[in-house]
Amino acid sequence: MTLDFFPSRTLTFYLAKTFIVRILAVLVMLVVILQMLDLLTESADILAYPGNNEAQLWTYVTLRVPQLVSRFLPYSVLLATIITLATLNQNSEVIAMKSAGLSAHQILAPLLATAAIVSSVSFVFNERVVTHATATLKAWNAVDYGPIPKQSVVHSNVYLNNGADILYAALVSGSGNDIVMKNVTFYERDANGMITRELRSPSATYAAPGWLLKSPVMFDVQSADTRELGEDLLIARGLKPRQIDLNSVDADAQPLSELSASISSLRAAGRPTAELEGKWWHKISGPLSAILMPLLGAVAGFGLARSGQLFVRAVIGMALGFTYFVVDNAALAMGSFGGYPPFLSAWAPFFLFLLVGETVLIRTEE
Repeated sequence: MTLDFFPSRTLTFYLAKTFIVRILAVLVMLVVILQMLDLLTESADILAYPGNNEAQLWTYVTLRVPQLVSRFLPYSVLLATIITLATLNQNSEVIAMKSAGLSAHQILAPLLATAAIVSSVSFVFNERVVTHATATLKAWNAVDYGPIPKQSVVHSNVYLNNGADILYAALVSGSGNDIVMKNVTFYERDANGMITRELRSPSATYAAPGWLLKSPVMFDVQSADTRELGEDLLIARGLKPRQIDLNSVDADAQPLSELSASISSLRAAGRPTAELEGKWWHKISGPLSAILMPLLGAVAGFGLARSGQLFVRAVIGMALGFTYFVVDNAALAMGSFGGYPPFLSAWAPFFLFLLVGETVLIRTEE
């Protein structure tokens, strides 16, 4: 019986149903509260654009909610684990299951299986919904919540180097020679890296070679003089459309297949790819973190409820779970800076806390 992780069909479905209901309840609560707070922050900027009204607020909500669901689903699994197991412990259901011969791993098995299903759904949801919502929201934010270009390829907040000079575009749409830039700023710098002139333009198009600024406004740093040039100006002759494609890769807005192609292109061009490779691996390890939560929060479900240690155990389980998220973010940041290999930065926290959770469970309950 100890090798059978699902000895009772009835008990398995009871625990799984209880667990999934609490996951959904906690997730809805977190998303609703956080969405309301976020909307209070962004609503003024959305309505500031001429013509925007309540419809645009709802559009923002539909784009922001998938991001919140993706980010806080593992937290919801952790909190649901603690609530579920603490309730079972408080009602002496854990004692009844252990009296029937079930081990701690057998009690947790339905929760782990449910968490595995949640992880799979989360991965598909991230790939199909969240990446598209993220790309659209970033492009919309780059045009101050105005009309988004209809082109299929849209990038926001793109910085490009043309020798010592820097070209910034709030929005880049299209591809190849048909690329169009919006809200463009071109910084001319001297040999010491100091900005000498700043050119601003509402748009720029590729002129083969160079980029044509429409109705630019020039600011001279030395004289502190600002004036309209009155005619279009050609800049950055050495900057090619291909460089824009390579410099505007956003891992959060690309599914795995597209991100793989972007990494291959960057590697072929001799560009560093460690940060993107780490995020590629994290697209897999991130959703799988939900599987860890029942294991890390399991300490809340065992021990005698009447001993007065139930609250302490719940706090310990919560601390273990939140420590994982802190370590995971820190490792990913270290990987972005080159401190860890990409694979290690994405997977080391997962396997480390898998061992920690197993150790705590075996040493205390098995």
